Amino acid sequence: MSRALRIFVAVVVLFGGVISLSATENAQLARGTAITDPDVLRKLDRNDALTISRLLWPERNANAPLTTDLLFSWMPQLAPIPPTIDAEFDRYVAGHKAAWPSETIGVGEGFDVQLFDRAALKSPDTRFVLAGIVNRMDRAYVAEDSCGEIRLIYRLTRFDTGPDGARMATRLPMTFNLVMKARDARQMDASGKPVTCAEIARRWLDNDDWQGLIGGGLFPHDAMLDRIETNIQLSIAPKSALHDFRSDYLLKVFKYDAITKRFEESTLENQIDRDRILVDGELRLDFKDWLLAPENLRAFDRGTVLIPEKYLAKAAVVPTPAGLDASALQPEFGMMQGEGKGDPVFTDNDVVGALKQAAARGDMQNIRSVAGFQRRLNDVTCAGCHQTRGIGGFHFPGVDWLADKPSNSTIVPASPHFLGDQLRRRDILTAFAAGKRPDFSRGFASRPQTRGSAELAGTEYQDGWGAHCSLQNVGSGTPDRSFTSWSCAKGLTCQAAVASHRIGMCFIKTR
Repeated sequence: MSRALRIFVAVVVLFGGVISLSATENAQLARGTAITDPDVLRKLDRNDALTISRLLWPERNANAPLTTDLLFSWMPQLAPIPPTIDAEFDRYVAGHKAAWPSETIGVGEGFDVQLFDRAALKSPDTRFVLAGIVNRMDRAYVAEDSCGEIRLIYRLTRFDTGPDGARMATRLPMTFNLVMKARDARQMDASGKPVTCAEIARRWLDNDDWQGLIGGGLFPHDAMLDRIETNIQLSIAPKSALHDFRSDYLLKVFKYDAITKRFEESTLENQIDRDRILVDGELRLDFKDWLLAPENLRAFDRGTVLIPEKYLAKAAVVPTPAGLDASALQPEFGMMQGEGKGDPVFTDNDVVGALKQAAARGDMQNIRSVAGFQRRLNDVTCAGCHQTRGIGGFHFPGVDWLADKPSNSTIVPASPHFLGDQLRRRDILTAFAAGKRPDFSRGFASRPQTRGSAELAGTEYQDGWGAHCSLQNVGSGTPDRSFTSWSCAKGLTCQAAVASHRIGMCFIKTR
C-alpha cells in the first residue's frame, strides 16, 4: 500500500467514514455540495490530512502543515507563484501612483492606500488553514471526463504568541484554492470498475462516504491536480476627496503542468481582457463576431460559455464596492454603446439584432434585452462575479474554526451569492447521481435561478431583504424583460439603492 493511500485510510478510520454538516440554515443549504462544519475542518487541518503540503507532497514524513516560508521554498511545484504575485503588486503600485500621484501607498496605517503585506507569504508565523471544501461538479461542462471539480479552500492565517504565552490566530485577507478534478478517467473503484460521475455525486449527496471529497477513493496526485486560484486583498483606501472607500482584490490562476510538475501562470476563465480588446480594432471585431455567433450566444445566455484564451487576461483586479450602475469599476465598462470613450465593441443594434434571431430559435433563457446582455458580460467574468453580493472581494472567506468567539462575519462562511447557488449545484449532483444529463445553466449572478425558488422563497438569497429586484416602473414604465422575475418577498418593496434605472433592492415597506 502506498504512503498516500495509507494516509487516506487513516483519515477514513479517524472520522469513522462519516462527515456530518452543521444543522444551521446555511449549512443545510450547502449540504451535499460543501463541507463547512468547523469541527470537521479543524480535524482535517490539525491532523495534516488535507493540508496543501500533504496533498502536493504525500511522501513527506512530517505530520504538521508547512508555514508559508517553507511551503514556497521547499515545494518546487509552487515556485512560480510568489514572483508572479510580486510582479502584479509592482504593476498595481506603479499604476496607482500614476493615477493618483498625490496619494501615498504602502504597507501600514501611515499610508493613504494600505497594501497587503507580502512579507506574510515568506513568514515562519503564517500558514494556509483549511477553511472549506466545495463540490463543483456543476462545472463538468468544462471537462466532462473529470466530472467537474473539487475545491479545497485555504485561508492565510498568522499565528502570534500573546503576553500570556498562548498562541493567537489572525486570519489574513487571502485565499488559496487548490482545485482538483473530481475524478481521473482511469480511476477504478474497489471492484476494479471505473469510478463514475454518478458514484461521486451519490457519495456527496448521501454525505456518508469520505471518498466523495477527492474523487472516489484515489488520493490526489498529479493526475488529479488542475490549478491553484489565489485571491488577495491588494489594498484598502478610506474615503477621500479623490474617491469613495475602496478595497481592491487581485485574482490569479496557476494551471498545473504535468510536464514541468509546476503550477504555471494562466489566463482566468472568461476574464475578458477589456483594455486590450478596446485598443485592438481587429481583436475587437473578432471578439464581437465570436460572441454573437449563435452557439456561443446561447452558451453565454446559459452562463456556460468558455471564451477562448486569446481574448482573456492573466490577472484581474476587483474593486469593491462597485455598485449596480455601469462604471469604470466594472470589468466590461466601455465595451457597450454609451459607456466610456471611443468605439464600443457592441452597439445596441448589434445586440438587439442577435437577440431577435436567438429568440426566434428559442435559445434565450436569461438575456432578453441590451441591459441583460451587459449584465451577463459583467457577471460571466471572474471580476464581475466577485463584485456580485460578495463579502468584500470573496465569495467564500471560509470557516473560522480557530477563533473561540468568532464574529458574525466569520460564522457565515460564504456570501449570499454562494449560498443562493447551492440549490442549483445540488440539482446538478442529483441529476448525476440518477445517471441523467444535468442542466448546467445558471441565471444572473445577482439572482439564483427560479428552479430553487421554493426552498429559497423569502430568504435573503432569493427575494428577501437586500435581494436585487427589478424597478419595472422607472423611465418609460416598460419592464425590462431580462429582469421581470426579480421580485420581492411579501411585505418587502423594491426601492432604488443607487441611481440605477433597472435594478433596486428589497426593503421593508414604509408609509
